[in-house]
Amino acid sequence: MSEQHKKVHFIGICGVGTSAVAKLLQDRGYVVSGSDEDFYPPVSDYLEKIKIPLSVGYRKENIPSDVLFVVIGKNAKLVPETNEEVRYVFENNITVKSFPEVLQELTKDTHNIVCAGSHGKSTCTSIMAWCLSQAGKDPSFFIGALPLNLPHTSHAGKGNVFVLEGDEYPSSNTDPTSKFLYYNADDVLLTSAEHDHVNVFDTQEAFSKPFISLVSSLPSNGLLVAHHDDREVRKLVRYASSPVVTYAYKGDADWTTSNVVYGETSSFDLLHNTQKVISLRTTLLGKHNIENIVGVSAMLLEKGLLTPEELQEGVATFEGIVRRLDKKTKTSSVSVYEGFGSSYTKAKAAIDAMKLHFPQKRLVVIFEPHTFSWRNKKYIHHYDTIFRGVDAVFVYKPAEQGSTTHDQLTHSDIVEKIRDAKIDAKYLKNETDGLEAIDAFIQDNDVVLLLTSGNLDGMVQSIPKLLDEKFRN
Repeated sequence: MSEQHKKVHFIGICGVGTSAVAKLLQDRGYVVSGSDEDFYPPVSDYLEKIKIPLSVGYRKENIPSDVLFVVIGKNAKLVPETNEEVRYVFENNITVKSFPEVLQELTKDTHNIVCAGSHGKSTCTSIMAWCLSQAGKDPSFFIGALPLNLPHTSHAGKGNVFVLEGDEYPSSNTDPTSKFLYYNADDVLLTSAEHDHVNVFDTQEAFSKPFISLVSSLPSNGLLVAHHDDREVRKLVRYASSPVVTYAYKGDADWTTSNVVYGETSSFDLLHNTQKVISLRTTLLGKHNIENIVGVSAMLLEKGLLTPEELQEGVATFEGIVRRLDKKTKTSSVSVYEGFGSSYTKAKAAIDAMKLHFPQKRLVVIFEPHTFSWRNKKYIHHYDTIFRGVDAVFVYKPAEQGSTTHDQLTHSDIVEKIRDAKIDAKYLKNETDGLEAIDAFIQDNDVVLLLTSGNLDGMVQSIPKLLDEKFRN
C-alpha cells in the first residue's frame, strides 16, 4: 500500500495515550492527522513537536477523503449523537478502531511487557523503556505520560521487546474491554490494584476483574512481577498461570531494599532473596518511586534483559516524567512540584514524598478535584486524611465535565470537609483571584505541590512563572 493510501485520522487526539499511538503509526509510515477541542499543554505542544496536524474543533471536514481508518478516543464528547465528526464516520461506514485495537496489531510479533496497576504504571514503563534504551536494546515503547529523558512518549524500536503502559480503563465508548487486554502481554509488572475509576467500576470486585483476566492470560513462559505490599495484588497472584516473583520496599518479598538514604539524590541497595545485587541511585522523589524502581529491576533482571550494571546506569540517569513530581520552578527559592493527583493513593504518595524530602519546609498544596474519585459524595471521607501534615491547601473548584452523571460534591462541600480535619483550606475560584491569593500567601523557601490531573485552568503554568519572578535567587 502506497503512503498516500495509509492515512489515519484520530478524533480526540490530545489524550496522552492517543497521541502516543498516533506517533507509533507515524513511525510506521502512516500519514496521521487529528482533531480535538478544549485541550491544553503538554500534549498539544507535543503534537506540534512531532508535526502531526491538529484541527481545533470536531467537524466532518477534518477527515481525509481517502482515510484508511479512524481512531476515536474514549471521551464523553466523542459520540455520534452530539459530535458531527464522529457521526460522519459512522454514517459513511468508515472503519473505526480504538487505540488499544491499534496496539493489538502493533504488538502481535514482539515480546510485550505490560506495566499495569492503579498507580505507578507510567513511571515504571518510563524507567523500563529508558534503561533498555540506554543499554542499546532499542525497545519499542508506549507510555501514557511525557518522560523527561525520552524524546517521545512512544517509539517503534528495532529490538524485540515492547514495553507498554497498561491501563484498565475501557477501550472506547462502544467497547468496555480494558485497554491492557489488547496488548498481547507476555510479562506483567503489577504495581497495585486499589479501587479506582469509580465512575466505571462500582466496586473493588468490578475493578479487579480485568486484572484477573490479564494475569490469567499470561503464557506459561511469561512472568508476573507483583507488588507484595499491595493487598489487592496479593489476591490476584493466585490467578496467574505464569511464574510469579514479588517485590516490596521491605519484608519477605523476593526483591527488596536495604540501606535507603533519601536526599536530592537517594540511594539504596537492591536485594534479591536478602542478598545484595547492586547499589542504585536515583533523583526521583519518594518511597513510592523506590518501590517502582525495585519492581522494574525485578522484571529486567529476572528476564535477563539487562545486567545489574546496565540497570544501575539507567536508573541513575532517569530524570522522571512530566506531572509526576517534576520541578516546575527554575530560578525561585520557592520550589514548585507537580504531582498527578487523580486518586487518593497517588495524591498521598506525592504529599508523603514532599514531606519526606523537605521535612523542615512549609508545604502548601494547590489542589484541583478533577477526577470522579475526588468529586463523588461517596468518597468525601478521603478529605478527612489526605492533607494530613500539609500546612495549607488551596482548593480549586471541582471539574464540571460529567457532573450530572454522579453525585457531585460542591466546592464548599470539599473545602469545609478539609477544614473539619483541622487543615487550613482556602478557596481558589479562578486564575486571576487565585494568583493574587497565592502571591500574598507564599513565603520564601516554601515548597508548593500542584496536585491535579487537570490543568488548574492554566495555573499549572502561571503559578511557577509567578513564583520564579517573585522569589528569584
